Amino acid sequence: MDHVAYMKPSWGLLPKILNGQKQIESRWYQTKHLPWGKIQVGDTVYFKNSGQPITVKALVKNILSFDGLTPTKVKKILYKYSDLDGIDKQNQSYFYNLFKNKKYCLLIFLTNPQKIIPFDINKNSFSSMSAWITINNIDTIRVQKPVVAERLGEGL
Repeated sequence: MDHVAYMKPSWGLLPKILNGQKQIESRWYQTKHLPWGKIQVGDTVYFKNSGQPITVKALVKNILSFDGLTPTKVKKILYKYSDLDGIDKQNQSYFYNLFKNKKYCLLIFLTNPQKIIPFDINKNSFSSMSAWITINNIDTIRVQKPVVAERLGEGL
């Protein structure tokens, strides 16, 4: 399966994925949402900042899922995994406040991150509020740019 993960541009996470500082993509939910139950080891995750094309991809190396979270459990997960999630120690309290009341967490361990030639996707068949898309093949939603024929000579 292929997945598209939407990221907040202000958090600056795509460079952290590429340089290995962010080795986990975490998703925190009040109720189960994609990719819960759909993502598997070996899948490809394509990353894009909201409002921008896809520019990064990585493979899924491992997945940990947590349910029945409490503020104490959230704090323990953040303490144990924040470094691998690209969260600096001084920002742990900020993220704790964002996630402390969430009931579900997915930790998606990434491997082989790569910068790719940017491309857009057609999101029409998905909710405009989707922060994650799961599909069989990315090519089914990849926007193909029209091929422009180059002039090879005067007679064309």
